[in-house]
Amino acid sequence: MKKRILITGGAGFLGSHLCDRLLEQGHEVIVADNLFTGRKSNIAHHLGNPNFEFIRHDVTDPIRLEVDQIYNLACPASPPHYQYNAIKTIKTSVMGAINVLGLAKRTKARVFQASTSEIYGDPEVHPQPESYWGNVNTIGVRSCYDEGKRVAETLFFDYHRQNGVDIRVVRIFNTYGPRMLPNDGRVVSNFIVQALRGEDITIYGDGKQTRSFCYVDDLIAGFMKLMETDNFTGPVNIGNPGEFTMLELAEQVLKKVGSKSKLVFRALPSDDPKQRKPDITLAKTRLGWEPKVPLSDGLDKTIAYFAKLLDCPYPQS
Repeated sequence: MKKRILITGGAGFLGSHLCDRLLEQGHEVIVADNLFTGRKSNIAHHLGNPNFEFIRHDVTDPIRLEVDQIYNLACPASPPHYQYNAIKTIKTSVMGAINVLGLAKRTKARVFQASTSEIYGDPEVHPQPESYWGNVNTIGVRSCYDEGKRVAETLFFDYHRQNGVDIRVVRIFNTYGPRMLPNDGRVVSNFIVQALRGEDITIYGDGKQTRSFCYVDDLIAGFMKLMETDNFTGPVNIGNPGEFTMLELAEQVLKKVGSKSKLVFRALPSDDPKQRKPDITLAKTRLGWEPKVPLSDGLDKTIAYFAKLLDCPYPQS
């Protein structure tokens, strides 16, 4: 059944991929984005589609629309971008949540919150299940993002309990793929861009800290499965449980690019988690979802995207 769907942050990395998939299914899609980290180029191919509309809008301001579903993806998600204006970041998470929840309450729309594995902080439980409450510094340089997302989850569940709003909450683990920004400061894009340019690969700490990397197509499939599932609010972890050290990731990227870049080590940033891996048992049992794209295949697609974007030669993988 055709739905009218709002995506806040829809011109961003994840939002634009979600937009593609929803339009493919024949839905009417409205993208609201202030273009702080989103890019018009990510959605330009839809501008002539009668089922697509773009509104330049900041989610910290209320918006009045008639919609059936809302995906709230608006918030800078990489440390350099969310730390650039920490107060704005926390406003985006908190006021943005209040505004989309108010819209959902009025229109009786199902509303989706893109939460994050950062709500687990530097975890003392590994891997992280949804039942884990986290180990988060409330006053650190990352707190504007971590705590903003935690408060947003609280607001979603309070609106659900108090006003009967139909909510869905996903906790996103590290995701990568085409349309990432080359300067977004995330490890996959950092390593690929540095390798393609022949620059030194920057490793923070000893490189033994771990992350789990989910290819964007798998993540978006998880989003849509949750939105299509009745009687399940989440929160639910969506991510790839394959766990890699930063050194392992750097070695894979260097080998695929054929780069002579050297590894250089820098001090670990404040509050940087030592390990991160989702327990996806709940996603498997309640949504029938698990990731399908191996890291090697996803890296090939992402490297090819950046090589074209940066006009860098990309030798054989």
